[in-house]
Amino acid sequence: MSIRVFVVDDHGLFRAGVRSELDGHVDLIGDADDVDAAIELILERKPDVVLVDVHMPGGGGRRVVKKVLETDPDVAFLALSTSDAPEDVIALIRTGARGYVTKTIATDELVEAISRVHNGDAVFSPKLAGYVLDTFTDIDIADVDPELDLLTDREQEVMRHIARGYTYREVGEALFISVKTVETHVSKVLRKLQLSNRNELTRWAADRKLL
Repeated sequence: MSIRVFVVDDHGLFRAGVRSELDGHVDLIGDADDVDAAIELILERKPDVVLVDVHMPGGGGRRVVKKVLETDPDVAFLALSTSDAPEDVIALIRTGARGYVTKTIATDELVEAISRVHNGDAVFSPKLAGYVLDTFTDIDIADVDPELDLLTDREQEVMRHIARGYTYREVGEALFISVKTVETHVSKVLRKLQLSNRNELTRWAADRKLL
């Protein structure tokens, strides 16, 4: 079954080029040049993977990733940008993107990156991976919880509510999301933290004074 891909970029010629290069490799189900339109269409069409540019009017790729994952955490995002700045890479990854590659990437490498992100892998261009490592070495390790950093902002919100004893329905009402979306977030949180149930999650959060 072909991977369903959506493209978000505010440059029409680039989007046309991506569609041409990926034709026959994936199932291209749409594109958008505007942040708000992208969010609406992605939630409507439910692609497997979204290729998203970083710098666009209206909040850029980070806003697209954040808003979509709040409602549909199953969508996988791969940033595709001209920027190779470490702060852009880290911002997109922390928001929930699973990978980050530059627009100089070859077609076969992009197809492979899409497949890997779809399968749950983290994907970076080699140069960007080095930048990310260099950036993290400049951060005070005492201020970093590597396990907590695995979770997106929305997953952290859900985790705190569940750890405090809220039911799935109560979490959904508090965060204005469906019970099914809460269940998906909880499943991802438990998997990322390698925990078995909400009791273990509560202990994990309590140990870190997150309650």
